[in-house]
Amino acid sequence: MRKNLFLCIVTEVQEHDNFFFQKKDDVGKPGLSTIQKITAAFRMLAYGTSADNCDEYIRIGESTVIQCLKRFCRAIVQLYKDEYLRSPNANDVTRLLQKGEERGFPGMLGSLDCMHWQWKNCPTAWADQYSERHGGPTIILEAVASYDLWI
Repeated sequence: MRKNLFLCIVTEVQEHDNFFFQKKDDVGKPGLSTIQKITAAFRMLAYGTSADNCDEYIRIGESTVIQCLKRFCRAIVQLYKDEYLRSPNANDVTRLLQKGEERGFPGMLGSLDCMHWQWKNCPTAWADQYSERHGGPTIILEAVASYDLWI
């Protein structure tokens, strides 16, 4: 993720929820920074790390990491649901169809992409169902995306 996009998300989440502001304890010692709290939430979402793993890397307690994740997800949904977390409307569809036609693909909204992703934390009982010739278990990820990643 680009740094300016990350900092934009940090600013908007911080303005939305006061939990993410850095506070001082009773002695006046500064608590966790906004960046620490949001980075912990990002790491859990992006890498599938456990809350206690963030404790070792970012120096945040397990219960605090879980609280950061819950509040971060709530903030993201509330901030971006009207623009990004919705189905395409008529204007979006028209714009995407027009762009597809300009590129020589009339009637196309986006493109479909698939990849095999190795599932390192696959439950042992499921491993045989998701294994292929190449070795360990994999999941097929499918994504539909427009030229500008809007959908």
